[in-house]
Amino acid sequence: MKTGVIGLGAMGAPMARNLHRAGCLERVWNRSPEKASCLSSELGVRIADSPADLAAACELVLLSLSADDDLLQVMQALQPGLHCGMVVVDTSTVSRETAIRAAALAQPAEFLDAPVSGGTEGARLGTLVMMVGGEAAVIERIAPVLSVVAGRVEHMGPHGAGQATKAVNQVMAAGINQAVTEALAFATALQLPLDKIIEVAGGGAAGNWFLAHRGATMTQGQFDPGFRVALHHKDLAICKQMAAQFDVALPLVEMTLIHYRRLMEAGFADEDISALFREKRRLFDNNGDHPKKS
Repeated sequence: MKTGVIGLGAMGAPMARNLHRAGCLERVWNRSPEKASCLSSELGVRIADSPADLAAACELVLLSLSADDDLLQVMQALQPGLHCGMVVVDTSTVSRETAIRAAALAQPAEFLDAPVSGGTEGARLGTLVMMVGGEAAVIERIAPVLSVVAGRVEHMGPHGAGQATKAVNQVMAAGINQAVTEALAFATALQLPLDKIIEVAGGGAAGNWFLAHRGATMTQGQFDPGFRVALHHKDLAICKQMAAQFDVALPLVEMTLIHYRRLMEAGFADEDISALFREKRRLFDNNGDHPKKS
């Protein structure tokens, strides 16, 4: 199935590489031409002249974008090239309402909102978890291509259900980040051997993916993405908006937004979310000064 990829950032580029290895990648396009040029040189794949040109040449279009407005703008730019029988799969994280609007803009093509979880590692290894909203029959039709970029593809319901599921996922991710970083800062203050703490806690009821994959690096002061603080902040702002529809505030989300904003203001927006460990160490720091990025 001829597949095009739009959005060649930390997630889109490795997904494009996996599609190329599988013989599926037909075209790429990126709003900043430099990224497209680099990937085109690396893979020998053609850069589309425009989103519409990419759509016209492909049977499936995979999107990996940063924000709601970006998605809607790209969907409008795709429209002249959209045709019956093709499928647009959006792996971005946006609001449920934006996904529903994007589905309407995709006509006469089919549309799936299919946000992913698993970080840059999952994108590189093709082991992402994909949460999909849309028609089950459409998912089944393109399943061989989706299996190239995702280790698990789960149909969650109609358009918007994928993004709603991702919102739930992001709240859970925030809670796990809060718990792990706070616990390891506590262990640091208690002068415990952090490598043993990670091993012992990871082998019991407190074990989780984040502790196993980020515990050692955060305690060594390494905060390479991963999943950037600024992106999780954006996602949690979406969760906050969605909860407001029920006249409910989510305390965990509110707290994490505050902590992430402090990190962003200090210059750590592009670090992995495990950089929250910086904030948690401050709880045990007598002077309370926030570290500034040099």
